[in-house]
Amino acid sequence: MADRDALPRRAVLARRAVLARRDALPRRAATAAARLAPRTVRTRTTLAACVGVAVVMAVASAAVLLVLRVNLEHTVEAEAREQARAVARLAEDGRLPAQVTLGQGTDFVQVTDAGGRVLAASPNLAGRPALPVTGTGDGPGSFDLRALGLEHRQRVTTVTADPPTGPVTVRVGASLHTADTAEDLTTAALAVLSAVLVATVGLLTWRGTGRALRPVEAIRAEVAAIGEGGLERRVPEPGSDDEIADLAHTMNAMLDRLEAAGTRQRRFIADASHELRSPLAVLRTQLEVAHTHPDPDVRAAMVAGALQDTDRLQSLAADLLLARLDTTGGPGPVQPVDLAELLRDTVAGRGPQPHPVDLDAPDGADGAGAVDGNPLWLGRLLTNLLDNAQRHARTGVTVRLRTDPATGEAVVDVTDDGPGIPPADRDRVFERFTRLDDARSRNDGGAGLGLAIARDIATLHGGTLRIEATASGATFRTRLPGTAPSPHGR
Repeated sequence: MADRDALPRRAVLARRAVLARRDALPRRAATAAARLAPRTVRTRTTLAACVGVAVVMAVASAAVLLVLRVNLEHTVEAEAREQARAVARLAEDGRLPAQVTLGQGTDFVQVTDAGGRVLAASPNLAGRPALPVTGTGDGPGSFDLRALGLEHRQRVTTVTADPPTGPVTVRVGASLHTADTAEDLTTAALAVLSAVLVATVGLLTWRGTGRALRPVEAIRAEVAAIGEGGLERRVPEPGSDDEIADLAHTMNAMLDRLEAAGTRQRRFIADASHELRSPLAVLRTQLEVAHTHPDPDVRAAMVAGALQDTDRLQSLAADLLLARLDTTGGPGPVQPVDLAELLRDTVAGRGPQPHPVDLDAPDGADGAGAVDGNPLWLGRLLTNLLDNAQRHARTGVTVRLRTDPATGEAVVDVTDDGPGIPPADRDRVFERFTRLDDARSRNDGGAGLGLAIARDIATLHGGTLRIEATASGATFRTRLPGTAPSPHGR
């Protein structure tokens, strides 16, 4: 019983093996074709050029051979027809001899009556029966008459005449040996010429594409050799003014941006490490003293100082999270923002301030101060500017919002009456971890990130942030594009 069950299973397995082998054949053929397919641009370009030239030469050679054959056969036919007409005139005049003299370029002449009896012929066909050709009308035809001793193909021209004794048929043959020989020689010459031309085009295309792609290979090799620590390297730029030179220039511009980004990242990490090291060390010292000191009042003072430093570390950590704004491609979710309302909410939400804030902002009913942006980021921008103004002001801070009638931009001025900023430092204060001498105290100075973050936010919103010259204090002027008019608005 087991043997009976094993037989069907063996048949099924054998059939599966046959189907698997049959299905494997197309896969093997596809794999072989993929291996044989040209893989490089140089090879594909050379192959395409050779195939194109070969096709053009084949078409041109066929046309040349066709024209040549038509002309040669037309010449042979003209000579045979002239001879046939001359013999036909003799027959019509009753002067047809038994043997007809061959003219120039003809191989035989034979004249037969309506019954097929030979009336006259050329000496080489004397005594032979009528030619085994058909047709009695005028017109040429090519025949193989080797059985009659004629070694080459003949162009036979047939002409009918109507002498008094009855209609006769004149057949004159002219050899096509010269035409065939000329065609064979021309075919051989065109074949050799085509082969030489295809080989020449292939060689020139191979060398030309190789020379054209050599700068690309140099660019590829240089880019492949550039590692994370070698961003100062650049790809070679050819002296030509073509697409490859544009590619090299674009690659070098990209490497410039990568190098600048890497430099900024390393500087940011170094500066962040430096800024975090000092408060962490102070915090650790305060906690160690509070942990070991026996006086409760000293411990309470140390813990209070530790809490202040913890708040500062928390603020610094938040600034560090926002300090990578240059890696984003935009301000995130964008919506219409009323800067006047945002300013009022920001000032009101700050609580008691060391200096009063004088806010001059319209109510926004007429659309003044309306921009498209991220309200959270714009609120951070205003908060950082107010923090900076409060830190350096002597008696008060002024915030003014207006709309530039010339450009339609929303302009926010945050002014403090502090010591001001020297012109030489008005760009430097926007660099990360930069603090001027009067702001470097641990208790009053910031981390040096607030203004940098504010400028990044303004830039990502398509605006600007700069310091304007004032008689006293400092004015930070933010310009943001106004809200685009709605296509369905009135």
